[in-house]
Amino acid sequence: MKIIILGAGQVGISVASNLVNEDNDITLVDNNPAALQIVSERYDLRTVTGTASHPSVLEKAGARDADMILAVTNSDEVNMIACQVAYTLFHTPTKIARIRENEYLKNSPLFAQEALPVDVIISPEKLVTEYIEQLIAHPGALQVLDFANGKAKIVALKATYDGRLVNHTLSSLKHELGNIDYKIVLIFRKDKAVIPDDDTVIKAEDEVFFISSSDCTHKLLQAIRKKEAPTKSIMITGCGNIGLRLSHSLEKKYKVKVIELDAERAHQASEVLKNTIVLNGDAADEEILLEENIEHTDFYCAMTNSDEANIISAMLAKRLGAKKVMALINRSAYVDLVQSNTIDIAISPEQSTIGSLLAYVRKGDVAMVHTLRRGAAEAIEAIAHGDKHSSKVVGKKINDLELPESAVICAIIRNNKVIIATSEIMIEAEDHVILIVANKRHVSDVESLFQVGITFL
Repeated sequence: MKIIILGAGQVGISVASNLVNEDNDITLVDNNPAALQIVSERYDLRTVTGTASHPSVLEKAGARDADMILAVTNSDEVNMIACQVAYTLFHTPTKIARIRENEYLKNSPLFAQEALPVDVIISPEKLVTEYIEQLIAHPGALQVLDFANGKAKIVALKATYDGRLVNHTLSSLKHELGNIDYKIVLIFRKDKAVIPDDDTVIKAEDEVFFISSSDCTHKLLQAIRKKEAPTKSIMITGCGNIGLRLSHSLEKKYKVKVIELDAERAHQASEVLKNTIVLNGDAADEEILLEENIEHTDFYCAMTNSDEANIISAMLAKRLGAKKVMALINRSAYVDLVQSNTIDIAISPEQSTIGSLLAYVRKGDVAMVHTLRRGAAEAIEAIAHGDKHSSKVVGKKINDLELPESAVICAIIRNNKVIIATSEIMIEAEDHVILIVANKRHVSDVESLFQVGITFL
């Protein structure tokens, strides 16, 4: 697939690094030649210097025969105009734009084909907010990922020394948890992926990935985790795009306090937020946190624009007694350093965004893609089409599929019902098949399984 990525920021570079090794022809466009030079030295792709929305720059990048344009510059306006130019002058089939400003997002008629022809809108702030809401609603989870419009979830949990998971085989755990319908589909142990079987023993510090129907998820977490009091109070630092959106969303369900260092921004936030206490101050100030009863806070969310400030304030909040702390961290190198130490959860905006983009790049009919373990693996929701003559999966039992060794089928959604996968289940046409691919080099092999042969009409 020929893909033009507009913008060599964190999202653009992350998407390029994910796609460049998957038999894609990638061109990266940015007006910063120094940034492009660094990228071209690391990855096998073309670069073009210039303003991403200019017709001459897009033509130089190969827009006339491109399959897709991903407009992910830091400017909403540049992204929208680039899609307009690609549609009008070059008839690019698929146009995806990152839009951050809520004023644009809440006016969907803007993006009709006869107006601004954007096929897919990606909003990092919206995606991160929804992701954090899921984590708050499922205390103890490291990741909570939705599939089939929320009918199924994959949940990642850390196996702790005093928890119910450690030293159990998968089969003995199944017996102990009773009639909860779930499956353990992947374990990360010391940064290595393990595809488990019934005899696999769960060890302390393992990251264990479960799949279940959404109806069973809370029951599963309650059975595995120690009984935790429901979340009531949340403290958020930072009133930027993500912090403000998150506060606005959470104040409907929880007691929310926000700390913002900039006085003008704090004042603006106080006018927007109706049921939130907004404080002007430094979240790294121990006195402020103590005055605001940090020891009684259920979730502390550090959401400023500074990774370092988020890490320091989250560590301080944890030391002062906050039950759970999470930090927004843009630099991927920091994520592994801090998560699971003092900081419970590190939130990576780029990983949330990349998952949404990958669903439109994958070959075959792919409804959803989520990255696992900061991009080390992928969870894919693919739709089976065709019949036993034109498809490599339809009409076959899971046990008979030629899956790569790092891939496992987790569940099937059929007629709006979640069926946890077993080896004897036969895949039918229009099934939504949820898979985990632990080694991303095998993603293309999984994609080819779900591509329909030319005999299918």
